[in-house]
Formats: sequence, structure tokens, C-alpha cells
Amino acid sequence: MNSLLYIDPGTGSMLFTIIIGAAGVVVFAVRKLIYKLKFILSGGRQAKVDSSKIPFLVFSEGKRYWNVFEPICDEFEKRGKDLVYWTADPDDPALKKEYEHVKCEFIGEGNRAFVKLNMCNAGVLLATTPGLDVYQWKRSKNVDKYVHILHMPNDATLYRMFGLDYYDAILVSGQYQVDQIRKLEELRNLPGKEIEIVGQPYLDLLAERLEREGKAPEHNTTVLLAPSWGSSGILSKYGDKFIDALIATGYDIIIRPHPQSFTAEKDLMDRLMAKYPDSDKLKWNRDRDNFDVLNLADILISDFSGVMFDYYLVFGKPIIYADTSFDKAPYDAAWIEEEPWTFGSALPRMGKQLREEDFDSIKDVIDSLIGSSEFETERLKLCDETWAHRGESASLVVDYMTRPISKPEDKKAVPAKRKKKKGIKNAKSVKAEEKNEPAVEDTTAADA
Repeated sequence: MNSLLYIDPGTGSMLFTIIIGAAGVVVFAVRKLIYKLKFILSGGRQAKVDSSKIPFLVFSEGKRYWNVFEPICDEFEKRGKDLVYWTADPDDPALKKEYEHVKCEFIGEGNRAFVKLNMCNAGVLLATTPGLDVYQWKRSKNVDKYVHILHMPNDATLYRMFGLDYYDAILVSGQYQVDQIRKLEELRNLPGKEIEIVGQPYLDLLAERLEREGKAPEHNTTVLLAPSWGSSGILSKYGDKFIDALIATGYDIIIRPHPQSFTAEKDLMDRLMAKYPDSDKLKWNRDRDNFDVLNLADILISDFSGVMFDYYLVFGKPIIYADTSFDKAPYDAAWIEEEPWTFGSALPRMGKQLREEDFDSIKDVIDSLIGSSEFETERLKLCDETWAHRGESASLVVDYMTRPISKPEDKKAVPAKRKKKKGIKNAKSVKAEEKNEPAVEDTTAADA
């Protein structure tokens, strides 16, 4: 009986889109009728339109993106400008913060949030969420401009395929990201988006906090393992073997899995945490705020998680990155022949790569890096490449959002139907086949 009620994810997504589309048609038809009646009743005078339009709206998927949006909300508050902040997470810290000019609302989780987003009425909508108009989140006819802000200082092409295509504007942190987006537009024959280099609000916030609170006090040598999730991640690929190698060093070990691991890899997490329970030498960390653990760690080991940039750029300590043979097939990077900036340029300048055959000598690699100044010159160069306008990002974001919007006839057209590159899967097939793979856009500092 249960099998007769089963709906596969692809069909479910299609049905959801049809339902939302039909509901949208009804809503817009009713709204149009109301405006027409107002016009008639006003004696032919144009009735006031869009009285319910939200001038500036932020949407957040959840609490792990609050570090990106908090500086922006604070800047709106500082300027006395009204902002509406919608979140799909009932535990979002924004809901507990007291503002006078920023209104924070929980709009429901999952499809409930998408329903509200798909019918919203706003001037400028800012989000970190990729995949607009690709999956459940559809463009609303009543939103004037959709703006995406990159929430990690790494490749713009490490989003799931077509992640940025339907945004009107992208806020980035470095010129190489601009070049990548323009390359994708060229390859897909897309109209040019507005792109602005604004920096990284959360990195500014992290750097300010480090300057205010200072470095961690003296402690035992501490190694932080903070991987991404999915089949390419350290815990999934190496698991017990890697943890055993870390324990053998005799150093204090902190393991901080990606939050998505506890959902998409629950069985793996349950097994590893049962086999390696908390002890004097090993701790599992799931704190929402990762500042203390990053500050405490003497070295970070990861794979392709964005936390590597936070640790290296802000705290100035080198990293060890495991060789996990990252597969770029599901991502926009698959469209571009050049290796992603993160793997081809950044990581080799941030620390040392660790291969599986080197696990037994991991202590020697750790000892060679802790306290080393070998990578300091490159750190300053990387800051210039991927963390522009340091200390000014939130202000620049608000400047951009509050800038007058182009007239409708001057606005960039929404991208036409996507061109499929030979040998590349489309977005729906990627979602169906790779739904348990890591979405790199989720491996930000707050996530890892």
C-alpha cells in the first residue's frame, strides 16, 4: 500500500512547481483585479500601487548564515533604514536580536518558506541561496531585483550547476570570481549580470572579534579536523583510518563535522561518534559559533571546506588539506576547463597536501607547519585576491542595495533557456543522482 503512495523526488519537485505556479496565477489575477477596481473607484485616477512592497528584503536559509547577514543588518540599523529579514530557521539568532529598523521573521521551513518567497513583493531581495528558478525557489514577478552574495571567499563556480544563472546581480569578494561568472555567461549565452566586488562581511566580523578578544591562552597542541560532507569528504572517504592516524600523534584532537553530515550521513556520524567517544584527548564539536575552536586550534585539517579560508586568512595559521580527488562534475566548474582557483591556486599557497599514503607520517607534517612563517607572504597576497575591501564589506553591501534600481526598460533580462553543454548533466539530473553529495556553497565558516 505504501508503495502506491510513493512519489519520487523529481516528480515531487515538478508537482510542487505546478501547484505553486497555479497558486501564483490566482494570486496575481486577484491582485490585478483589486488594482483595477481601485482604479475604477478612484474615478480613473491611478491608484497607489505596491503599498505592501518591501523595499529591502533579506532571505536566509538558516542560522549558519547569520554571520554573513548580521553585519549587513547592523549596517541598516546604524543608518536608520528599514529592512525585512526572512529566515527559514526557527533557531536563527536574528529572531532574538533587538532592532528598531530591522524586522526579523520566521517564514516556515522547507516548502512553506518557498511558497512565501515565490509570491513575495519586494524591491531588492538579497540571499546566499543558490539555485533561484532552478528548483523550488522561483522568481516572483513582484521582485524588482534578486541579488546573490557569495558567502565564502572562493570560486563562484563551486555552486551546483546553474546556481547563479537567474539572479540579476552578484556580490563577490575578488576579481577572479567576476572573471568566472563572465566566463559562464559567455559559455551559456546568458545576459550579463550586475557584479560588484564588496568583500566578505563575515570575514570582517571574524577579524574584528579576533582583534577584540585576542589569541587563545597557552594550551596543549591542538589539531582541528573540520571536513566537508559527502562522498568526497574526509570522514566519508577515509573515516576510521584518518581518525586513528590523528589519535596516534598524541595531540589533542577536535573533530567538527559539517552540519549536513548529521543529516545526509547520519549512520556514518553515529558509528564514528560511538567508536570514538569524547575523551581527554578527543572532542566532537557542534557549536554554532566556530570562533573559539578556530582560535584554539594550532593547525586545521580539511578537504575543500570554506572554513580553511577563515582559518588561514583571519587567524593566520597554515592548513593541511587532504587529497580527496574532488569531482567537479555536478558543479558550474565543470563548464570551465581551468582548474578552480581554490584547488589550482589557493590551497598550495595555504599549506600542505596530505595523501593517504602519508597518513602514518601525519605527525611530522603537523610539526613542520605549526609555528611556521613559510606561508605568511602568500597569505597577504591571498587576502588581496579574495578578501577585497577588508573592514568595509557590510557598508558596501548596503550601499549597493539602497542604490536606485534601473528603470524596467534598462534592467538586465532574465536568462533565457539554459544551453546544455555536451557531456554535462542538467540541473534536474544532477539533483536526482547526486542529492547526497556535498553542495560546496554550504561549506562556509559557520557550517564547518
